[in-house]
Amino acid sequence: LKQTSFYIFALSLSDPIQAFRFAMDGGAEGSQQPHLILANKLFLLTHPDVPDIEKVQLKSEVLDFIRSHGMAPLYETLIASSVLDLDQSLLESMRAANEEELKKLDEKIADAEENLGESEVREAHLAKALYFIRISDKEKALEQLKLTEGKTVAVGQKMDVVFYTLQLAFFYMDFDLVSKSIDKAKKMFEEGGDWERKNRLKVYEGLYCMSTRNFKKAASLFLDSISTFTTYEIFPYETFIFYTVLTSIITLDRVSLKQKVVDAPEILTVLGKIPFLSEFLNSLYECQYKAFFSAFAGMAVQIKYDRYLYPHFRFYMREVRTVVYSQFLESYKSVTVEAMAKAFGVSVDFIDQELSRFIAAGKLHCKIDKVAG
Repeated sequence: LKQTSFYIFALSLSDPIQAFRFAMDGGAEGSQQPHLILANKLFLLTHPDVPDIEKVQLKSEVLDFIRSHGMAPLYETLIASSVLDLDQSLLESMRAANEEELKKLDEKIADAEENLGESEVREAHLAKALYFIRISDKEKALEQLKLTEGKTVAVGQKMDVVFYTLQLAFFYMDFDLVSKSIDKAKKMFEEGGDWERKNRLKVYEGLYCMSTRNFKKAASLFLDSISTFTTYEIFPYETFIFYTVLTSIITLDRVSLKQKVVDAPEILTVLGKIPFLSEFLNSLYECQYKAFFSAFAGMAVQIKYDRYLYPHFRFYMREVRTVVYSQFLESYKSVTVEAMAKAFGVSVDFIDQELSRFIAAGKLHCKIDKVAG
């Protein structure tokens, strides 16, 4: 396998269809927020490497979702960016439905303010905010959430408003808003707050850290949340374990990886449900490098089609290879390039090119004696 691209090498070892299907589905949907499921489909619909035949199906699913939820603001945005085609009658009918529903919500708010108590007024305002989230009108949703928070007294309920804001921010991948919302939530916890919401916030923060390439902190937050995970609204448990294993592999030392990940009962219960993940983790720990690279091919596809990990695809590929090469070399004072190539199931030229790049970049602390091999 004399190739300069590791990704070509990886895909040559395994059929990636199973991994792609997992990336498409995101595991079992459970009670994940519908608009976050839509966000994943929109990401795949605009992904340059998704096959056209899959995009036809995705476009149909996205349009059906938009139609059934009356998402006129999002439809207009997608038309403007040429993701979807304009259907004027559909757009006008959704706009009319939006106006009618908002009129009803305003009437409920007016009725609550005139005839009911403070909690009912808050609930009416929250209902309007959630409707703006449902139809994907970001600016109005944020404005209404802020208004709802102003009418909220209990810390727990204020936290719930922050969680709604975070979900909206993740839909738009607005990490500035995510960061500000997480800081805001932490300040609220200084006033009080229950453990369940604190544990949920860890998962949100972990997702933010992973999405902004702080894999070490993401792994720590995810591992802290394994036994208390209840954040099904942003992703299913299988996806959570997928992220936990991926971030742990490149940030934990071998002993910690064994203790916290390889032998963790919570991870073991779902590891086999995620394509290639069990082989990816266990072959690395057991130093079965040929099997590891084979599993890594399938994992590479899942990473490439994940909306949070895709921007860091090349970085993650390099980091994993650094981990696996370092682990192999730790066992030797010196080793022939031929023996290493055999262990990984690749050519001598491939290993020579790979290692020379990592050594030059300061990722591997070794040197190659080309003459002696």
